[in-house]
Amino acid sequence: MEVQGDIRGDRVRCDHTRAWSALQAHFGQAGRTFDVRDAFAADPGRYAAFSQEAPHVFADLSRNRVDGATEALLFALARECGLEAYRDAMFAGAQVNSTEQRAVLHHLLRNPAVAQEGQAQGASEFIANAERDVEATRSAMLAYAESVRADAQITDIVSIGIGGSGLGPAMVVAALEDIGTPGKRVHFVSNVDGMELGTVLRGLRPQNTLFLVASKTFTTAETMVNAHAAREWFLSLGGSTEADAPLPLARHFAALTTNIEAARAFGITTTFGFWDWVGGRFSLWSAIGLPIAIAIGAEAFGALLAGAHAMDQHFRHAPLERNLPVRLGLLDVWYRNFHGFTSRCIAPYSHGLRRLSAYLQQLEMESNGKGVDWQGRALPYATSPVVWGEPGTNGQHAFFQMIHQGHDVIPVEFIVLRRGGRDLPGHHPRLVANALAQAQALMTGRHCDDGHRHFSGNRPSSVLLLEQLDPASLGALIALYEHRVFVSGMLWGINSFDQWGVELGKQLATNIEPRLASGDVAGLDGATAGLLQRLRAGPVR
Repeated sequence: MEVQGDIRGDRVRCDHTRAWSALQAHFGQAGRTFDVRDAFAADPGRYAAFSQEAPHVFADLSRNRVDGATEALLFALARECGLEAYRDAMFAGAQVNSTEQRAVLHHLLRNPAVAQEGQAQGASEFIANAERDVEATRSAMLAYAESVRADAQITDIVSIGIGGSGLGPAMVVAALEDIGTPGKRVHFVSNVDGMELGTVLRGLRPQNTLFLVASKTFTTAETMVNAHAAREWFLSLGGSTEADAPLPLARHFAALTTNIEAARAFGITTTFGFWDWVGGRFSLWSAIGLPIAIAIGAEAFGALLAGAHAMDQHFRHAPLERNLPVRLGLLDVWYRNFHGFTSRCIAPYSHGLRRLSAYLQQLEMESNGKGVDWQGRALPYATSPVVWGEPGTNGQHAFFQMIHQGHDVIPVEFIVLRRGGRDLPGHHPRLVANALAQAQALMTGRHCDDGHRHFSGNRPSSVLLLEQLDPASLGALIALYEHRVFVSGMLWGINSFDQWGVELGKQLATNIEPRLASGDVAGLDGATAGLLQRLRAGPVR
């Protein structure tokens, strides 16, 4: 299959545009001293102008430090950088992952009718073939998920993966636990610390457990350490590699991988693959989502895909001025490169979204935490902010003190549900009231002569409102964040789809591990050598 080609020569980096210079001047004249409270006082229509509908998501951006003039310049920046053409090239299958010479087509994974749509739109042969592969793999994966759901003997599913193979599915399963399958518990293991896998295994019986090993290459170091430990546990408790044994390994292990031979050597015969145009942090829609499908069922998994697909269509076709991923991505550039805000807080007022900030940390910081552009040139400006957070109302009793009264200005993203979950519905109005109050307090502040009780206000925030935490809304929310990252990364002139920064430390670990046993410190820096010797010397007192 031949990819459509790459478009590296068509990109314009944001700081090489006229709009960038105009934004610098505008920031110096008006942006630096912008006060949201004054903006509301001067413009009764501000809320309407800076809020909008998108599929399954309503966004209120009115409390941010932007006005019509700022957004107009940001839209001009997007057009001068060629955002629309670059977006269209991604959807067409161009090699927008330029350093690895790969297309970026995770959006195909959530098209509920990919083959028909591709043919109707006259897709390229590459896209049409990819669509057929997606359809076949999804059908097989969902059929297997339904068979597991119907198997009363299997009560526990242990998904072993790391990074995107773990964070995405774990976040979604937690978010949709209200519709989880009764009698099925889904566990996620990613850390190479044996305590994590050991804690999970303590409560399990091999005859009731299904292990899913998620590694595209079946060589990911942390995943394979845990997979082999799970295999040893299974075999030590009566499991067997023989197919006709009472407790066969092949029935209790499946792999989400393209390395079928390595999986077979491990003893696994049930495998589901995916493609090199699916990045790990964008893979929950693929076979990597098997634990999701087992937890919520094929129909709900389809709704998750449909919600994401609706947001894809919005990003692909809405004009920039009413395109929510574009507006959010431009806001990120405005805050990071002009206001100098170094982080963004994610505050979901939903227990179901308790793993969202961890997922978004990888999605955004692994994608856009780069110091060189797509041509390898050092960037003269910062890129990804630090993304972090905690569900409300827990965060109010932890870090909100700093957000309200600390020196650093930290934009906050509140995620609010109009309808809560199935349990204790009387709690939900109080939860929503807290979210709205925090956003109000950040903006309005409070004047007090006692400095300890003074709140400066003019602290920016956004509110993303969902009807409820169901598969379609969650799918749309995740896709919204994916496209937002694409927008800001494109403007910064970086490749948002590689992750070379994860490699060096892992490579060095393979050199250090045998030294912990041998004591050999030759060639190590002084600090590493000293710590290695201290670890071998005896108890830490």
